Amino acid sequence: MKILIIGSGSVGIGLGTSLLSQNADVSFLASKNTACEMKSKGIKRVGLFTHYSFTPEEFKVYESYSEIPDSEFDFILVASKTTANENIAEMLDSYRNILKDDFTILICQNGFGNDEAYLRYFRTDEVYCARIITGFTRPERNMSEVTVYTEPILLGSLQNEDISHLQVIADMITASGISCELTEELDKYLWAKMLYNCTLNPLGAILDVTYGKLTENEYSTELMNRIIDEIFNVINASPYTTLWVSADDYRKVFYKKLVPDTYNHYSSTHQDIKREIKTEIDTLNGKVIELGEKYGVDVSTNRIIYNLIKAIESEFSD
Repeated sequence: MKILIIGSGSVGIGLGTSLLSQNADVSFLASKNTACEMKSKGIKRVGLFTHYSFTPEEFKVYESYSEIPDSEFDFILVASKTTANENIAEMLDSYRNILKDDFTILICQNGFGNDEAYLRYFRTDEVYCARIITGFTRPERNMSEVTVYTEPILLGSLQNEDISHLQVIADMITASGISCELTEELDKYLWAKMLYNCTLNPLGAILDVTYGKLTENEYSTELMNRIIDEIFNVINASPYTTLWVSADDYRKVFYKKLVPDTYNHYSSTHQDIKREIKTEIDTLNGKVIELGEKYGVDVSTNRIIYNLIKAIESEFSD
């Protein structure tokens, strides 16, 4: 079985090293600078759980689709920023020759609805998603650090397809030290993550604080409560469901467990802002706004937060 990981950031390298530790045949598609580091220094997984290190001879790195041999991959793991999805989906369609006949695309990203770009080109039984709530950072270009762990990685389908063939990926990730499971209710868990990310990520970036610090200020707490209320109103107006009956039920878990478990963590949105690159806000609060408009739900607080992130991004040079 051969696996290609598209996106060699913290999540891509984190998953890649996990799979390599179980003797999987893993390749990476990376940007020029990252590929250079990986080819010269290898890759590492550090932080929580078992540490792994692999030399450049133990994996392959490609800088373009045109370099990849025909009929090469069984699994494509997409671990890029969501901003790249349209391009990746189009390129995979253009370079179908790199895929084996019975291939699987597994999307390992933040946000909701990331499969939509891929379903324009591929069948529903070829596109699957993961819920990753584990915290990965990248202290060096060729290294992934596991900084936060609260729940297992979950793999599944948003299109009610059979997911049994994903078990081999889940088993390898679990064996590497990070628990990974299959679920038939992936949408519920992705919305649970949306509640967490949409509430914490942009606000932490705007205020330049950790998740935990947001809960110590009455004004940021009020904003978070409004974001949570609006997201529940969207879920209730849509065909989607999540793990809690009400916003109040979710807040009990959010303030008593989820935030304390990740108190010192800075969000990926915060990291993107610091690096002056585009964030994934469109697939987070932007998706809430899109669905709010579709179902006639007031999402004005989410829109304010979204607009503030967009205003910050507008100052970045292209």
